[in-house]
Amino acid sequence: MPRKTANDDPLAPLTLAVGQEDLLLDRAVQRVVAAARAADADTDVRDLTSDQLQPGTLAELTSPSLFAERKVVVVRDAQDLSADSVKDVKAYLGSPVEEITLVLLHAGGAKGKGLLDAARKAGAREVACPKMTKPADRLAFVRSEFRALGRSATPEASQTLVDAIGSDLRELASAVTQLAADVEGNIDEAVVGRYYTGRAEASSFTVADRAVEGRTAEALEALRWSLSTGVAPVLLTSALAQGVRAIGKLSSARGGRPADLARELGMPPWKIDRVRQQMRGWSPDGVATALRAVAAADAGVKGGGDDPEYALEKAVVAVATAARSRQGR
Repeated sequence: MPRKTANDDPLAPLTLAVGQEDLLLDRAVQRVVAAARAADADTDVRDLTSDQLQPGTLAELTSPSLFAERKVVVVRDAQDLSADSVKDVKAYLGSPVEEITLVLLHAGGAKGKGLLDAARKAGAREVACPKMTKPADRLAFVRSEFRALGRSATPEASQTLVDAIGSDLRELASAVTQLAADVEGNIDEAVVGRYYTGRAEASSFTVADRAVEGRTAEALEALRWSLSTGVAPVLLTSALAQGVRAIGKLSSARGGRPADLARELGMPPWKIDRVRQQMRGWSPDGVATALRAVAAADAGVKGGGDDPEYALEKAVVAVATAARSRQGR
């Protein structure tokens, strides 16, 4: 969970989000935008990458308006700004414009440190968004997600969820949201087990396991059963994505004991052993192809397509086919 400075007003003239955890960076932006739109529903939001903020762009975006509209200007990867653009930002920090909130997303570290120091000196509201590399940090994140939703989960339930899903914060947050929406009362280890380690044919992770193993027919059968028993499509795309990413991570990692690789890759040791067995038929091109297919399915189940079930079936077939790419079958 992001750590904040004493000044926690999201409408402060400058918010500085520092770190490399994409979910937390996005949430820092979302909180500022939500606060601005609560104050003025017509708030204009400009979300720019570092290469889009050319010299002079910030001055144009922050120039006084006849209508005195509220505006949020977001600059991502601020550590990559050109020297001239950094000068523009530093000059703006000296005289910020009323009704405008500037949000700088910075990876931290040595690159672009001059801008980081200048923003802090200017009194920026700072939100720390570090990568959560330790299992204990991810466990604390899951607990905070349940609390934020006003739900109670046992320590064992939170630990089971982290063990099942791993290090991807977006997937952890999605799983917490799904459990909170579907389950009444206290969320315990048995509940999490039913979703993630319970009946194999109803588990989204079983669909993913069969797909990354290249077992197309079994993966499709598990998919149809999961959908018929009410498993949310977004959990299925999340499980597929996690399965393919795990293949990619382990295939590019240095050899070593499961415990060492577990620390390096943010996976529990038992999962290292399972993924090693699953990755035999995979090639680097197969991983890339499968990730594109899963991304397309994810867009489809989130409103980008007319038939989420068909989008999922296409993704499962694509992943299972990619799982045999090294074998050329």
